[in-house]
Amino acid sequence: MEKIAAFKGKIAFTGPECSGKTTLALWLSEHLSLPLVEEQARNYLAGKCSYSWEDVQNIGQRQFEMNQTALNCICDTEMTVIRIWEKVRYGSISNTTEELSAKDSYTLLFLCQPDFPWESDPLREHPNERASLFSLYQQDLGFRGLKYHVLQGNLEERKSKILTLLNLIS
Repeated sequence: MEKIAAFKGKIAFTGPECSGKTTLALWLSEHLSLPLVEEQARNYLAGKCSYSWEDVQNIGQRQFEMNQTALNCICDTEMTVIRIWEKVRYGSISNTTEELSAKDSYTLLFLCQPDFPWESDPLREHPNERASLFSLYQQDLGFRGLKYHVLQGNLEERKSKILTLLNLIS
């Protein structure tokens, strides 16, 4: 695959668990030689048996802060993940998460469809609800008026779509 010349901007991946966000973020970070901002939930929850709504808000705060550390970077996740997590698990979105979401913006935002086979992971909670979660992501992004691009299909198809979009804005 061809390299994109010196991309300037911030790209984020969002979507339900096990939808390819980390795989694509790692690839694109390497492909564009840009820093990767990792998903903060993984480290925060490592070794914990349970978590609270406050924990999710703390994860959101950390994710937001880390995503703001560079002008040009690839973000493994963003605030929509926190919004949907809070809504599904606790029934609403906290004021803190609403405020951070309003400040969050990206040059490109990719919504990953969960059409990959499910892979078990101690931090994944919804193996059978990924399609309905994807719909919640679409609704939330649309409600907030955010421009996003859906990534679906196999890994090569997703990479090709990303590169096509990058070529259009470069």
